[in-house]
Amino acid sequence: MSETSENPTGATRVQRRRRINLPYLGLAPSWALMGFALILPIFIIAAVSVAVRGAYGGFDWGFDLSGYRQILFNEGWTGEMEFTPQYLSIILRTILLASVTTLLCLLLAVPVAYWIARQPGNRKSLLVFLVTLPFWMSMILRVYAWMIILGKDGPLPRFLEVFGAPSGMTLMYNDGATLAAMVYTYIPLMVLPVFASIEKLDGPLIEAAHDLYGNRWTTLRRVILPLTAPGIASGAILVFVPALGAVLEPILMGGGKQMMMGSLIQLQFGGGRNWPFGAAIAMTLMIVVMLVLIAVALRSARKEAEA
Repeated sequence: MSETSENPTGATRVQRRRRINLPYLGLAPSWALMGFALILPIFIIAAVSVAVRGAYGGFDWGFDLSGYRQILFNEGWTGEMEFTPQYLSIILRTILLASVTTLLCLLLAVPVAYWIARQPGNRKSLLVFLVTLPFWMSMILRVYAWMIILGKDGPLPRFLEVFGAPSGMTLMYNDGATLAAMVYTYIPLMVLPVFASIEKLDGPLIEAAHDLYGNRWTTLRRVILPLTAPGIASGAILVFVPALGAVLEPILMGGGKQMMMGSLIQLQFGGGRNWPFGAAIAMTLMIVVMLVLIAVALRSARKEAEA
């Protein structure tokens, strides 16, 4: 008798091991690519954040936490560490603008997504295509378009002159202009997941809410929003995370007067030539993003457990 027939249990184990290992081996190239393109850069930035600033810019390998310390403290004339809130204010301002951007995108996206989801099939496809159309254009061109709209002698200032606004005014170089560009840039990322959730809603549920004398606001608050919560959460993450690292909007629309974390990081790796400090800010931004994602995940898990 052959060895396989004498030991059928051993052959079964070999076959089972092959069935288990082969799919993982097939995914090995994807894991290697993700590790090289995503994980390795994070470790490099983490290493640079604790490196020593070079005498002529850049960095020298070593271990120094001065990059993280510089976010909150600065060395005074006497060598003592003094609290400096300027970078902390930039971080808080970034979180505030990203939060307001997410909220405005949500308020604008829900009615738009609901209206698109209730359209016939062909028209619905066309409207979804129009929502994604801005992604076909460079972000720089889109921001420059808003600079023309809000700038001096632009369409919006000229329109406001009809209602008594001063002639030759400009709406540029302030937080409002930055916020307008950010909402325009990221609102498609909110519309699409909310639309996907609303499209899956069961129409009779909405009709039943109206039959039970629920007005539109009650139906929206008690039926539509709870059932589309996963899409809203996904859209909020897709908007909030890139809004934290926005660079073009605060530089071009804000005029660089009030920086955000993205423009501050770009400045440190560019003209400032303080790579450890720029990397420390980048790691701080990543930690903030991870905390937000963990909080959303825990809240979702808690709701699923309660359900």
